[in-house]
Amino acid sequence: MIDSLRGPGFNASRERPAQTRNGYLMLLLLLVVLVAALFGFVAATLDALVGVAVMVVSVALLALIAPGFFMLQPNQAVAVTLFGDYRGTERATGLRWTWPWMGKRKISARANNLVSDKLKVNDLRGNPIEIAAQVVWRGTDSAQALFDVDDYREFVEVQIEAAVRTIGSRYAYDDIAQAEVTLRGNHEVVNSELRAELIDRLKVAGITIDECGLTHLAYAQEIAGAMLRRQQADAVIAARQKLVEGAVGMVELALEQLSQKNVVELDDERRAAMVSNLMVVLCSERDTQPVVNAGSLYQ
Repeated sequence: MIDSLRGPGFNASRERPAQTRNGYLMLLLLLVVLVAALFGFVAATLDALVGVAVMVVSVALLALIAPGFFMLQPNQAVAVTLFGDYRGTERATGLRWTWPWMGKRKISARANNLVSDKLKVNDLRGNPIEIAAQVVWRGTDSAQALFDVDDYREFVEVQIEAAVRTIGSRYAYDDIAQAEVTLRGNHEVVNSELRAELIDRLKVAGITIDECGLTHLAYAQEIAGAMLRRQQADAVIAARQKLVEGAVGMVELALEQLSQKNVVELDDERRAAMVSNLMVVLCSERDTQPVVNAGSLYQ
């Protein structure tokens, strides 16, 4: 995707340091100019030519220095331009100064949290599902964010929606046999792939993803009832299969121990009856009632 964006006519930007000055030193210089302006005003009463000259120079310096101040808080940056030409990015916090004809565009480098809308997507098996994600993102390259995309915040929102749709259609919602990666059963794998997908999509805008994960996952309303019954049926079948496997193992163990310890000799017919009785006892959903045989083994 990124390679297709960097076709003919697309000039990728890269952040570089800007040449700005310490604002506090320029503020001190501004105070000196103000004092000089006051001195010129007073001197004008004694020597009009000298006083006016000092005032004119002081006012010109004030007009040159005052508009160049800007302030940066932690995790903020300012992209500096000269008549549209990118001249670098300043990230030093505090009061800074640059020439007044330099353009200044502020951008945040702080972490942003975004929760996407609930999207209706067809999963790998074609079942309509509802899915939403929470994403923590931040800007790492101010030049790319400001000059390589038109509106980087809108770009982030659109790409998050596209990535969530892609991941939602890549896997099945659920798999009762747990033989494949699913959206519901493999959160770490799905979240990891979603983050990788978002990083790949957003690196053209100088955006990185710190954390992401699904916040909503459900079947669409039109099939929710049917899929719930299917899940219940799958769960019952899986439980029955597990129960039968355990019962068979217990019957085998019982017959083996009876034979090894010579507790009782059973012919094939009685062995089959015993197996049948044990399977009924072990697989029954209700408690079985014991029947005491007061006669012989064959009565």
